[in-house]
Amino acid sequence: MIKSHPLYPAGTLSGILILCIYAVSWMPAFAEESPANATPAPAAPAAPAKVDSGDTAWLLTATALVMLMTAPGLALFYGGLVGQRNVLSTLMHSFFILCLISVQWVLWGYSLAFGSDIKGFVGGLDYLFFQGVGQEANGTVPHLAFAMFQGMFAIITPALITGCFAERISFKAFILFTLLWATIVYDPLAHWVWGKGWLMNLGALDFAGGTVVHISSGVSALVAAIVIGRREGYPATVLPPHNLPFAVIGAALLWFGWFGFNGGSALSSGGLAALAFTVTNTAAATAGLTWAFIEWIFRGKPTLLGAASGAVAGLVAITPASGFVTVPASLLIGLGAGIVCYLGVNTLKPMFGYDDSLDVFGIHGIGGSWGALATGLFATKAVNSAGANGLFYGNPNQFMIQLYGAVASWLWAGILTFILLKGVGAIVPLRVKKEEEITGLDLTLHGEVAYNLLSPGMSSITTHRH
Repeated sequence: MIKSHPLYPAGTLSGILILCIYAVSWMPAFAEESPANATPAPAAPAAPAKVDSGDTAWLLTATALVMLMTAPGLALFYGGLVGQRNVLSTLMHSFFILCLISVQWVLWGYSLAFGSDIKGFVGGLDYLFFQGVGQEANGTVPHLAFAMFQGMFAIITPALITGCFAERISFKAFILFTLLWATIVYDPLAHWVWGKGWLMNLGALDFAGGTVVHISSGVSALVAAIVIGRREGYPATVLPPHNLPFAVIGAALLWFGWFGFNGGSALSSGGLAALAFTVTNTAAATAGLTWAFIEWIFRGKPTLLGAASGAVAGLVAITPASGFVTVPASLLIGLGAGIVCYLGVNTLKPMFGYDDSLDVFGIHGIGGSWGALATGLFATKAVNSAGANGLFYGNPNQFMIQLYGAVASWLWAGILTFILLKGVGAIVPLRVKKEEEITGLDLTLHGEVAYNLLSPGMSSITTHRH
């Protein structure tokens, strides 16, 4: 009997054998119909790739939606959750990363992620400075459109990490860490999963970034929170969120942009994009309701922040599965996300005492892990023939592959983030001085304040735009 293996399911080899027997059984009939001296007709040449205007229009729209997720979406979500004296520095993290990684992606990031494969590990240097990335077709869209869409993923991923060290990281350390992390952690991981790397060849399913974006950022955030340490006075004297309306507007913008995040990953404007769009909304809504009802049951009152956090958790969890599962499955994925992420934020974090300021690990690390595993449970080729069947559709090997991919992403992101932070800390201080943290990073790092509490004409700070 042929033993099952993640790379070679037993059904695959037996299916090939049956197919060969079936084909051979038809050969005599074909031979009788063909003259003995007939010359085989030459194979028709493959049709050249052609740009489709509808697919291109959708992908460009999706690219803009994903850009909106970082700034203003994530910027407002995180900015509203910190104290008033750190709102600008938090907004700066997202906006600065939008600038920094946009340039890094063109110079070398895209090439490392999507260049010619080097032993399944990283891309080659084919596309340095976007050389060879032009208007030619990549599938049914211009190569430039595909590259820029992927670039928005590279931008938001390190921006997600910033929520773990908000209100205490030095700006120099932030810049150096972000640039190194995007190059050494994100780019190879994107190649593993989407650039014909080893996880893609293994058969791991990640439609829009459960491992590449959410596990990597969430696990890195946990490591960073531990290495950099707690905020001064945490948890007793840490200020509560200064502007919940900002945070909820940011969460709503994330939800809005996520339609491009997941729907755009179909790389076409057809039915698969519609499926991803639908399951994205369904999972987010289910998780938002779940979190709010859990609060209502155990704390007596449902909170707006809880509902918004739950919705984001649902968006995170459905991301890897969004092109592979049915709409009813997205209800279950959203339900699971609301439960496990609530426990991650309200039980796991207090239990271990780490100061993940804005709960990046609790939502993205845990939610992304659940989503990657749920893909291995609920995936079905009935909705995407290019995918695979999961455990509940008769293929337990797919669940094991998803587990393997999630563990590999955890180890890759966690170990390298620890090394990078220690290296950066040897060059520049990782966090600001105690007195600077108490004063607030808006003023001490950037010389600005979000709200002038002095009367007009009495401000001691003058802000100039150059």
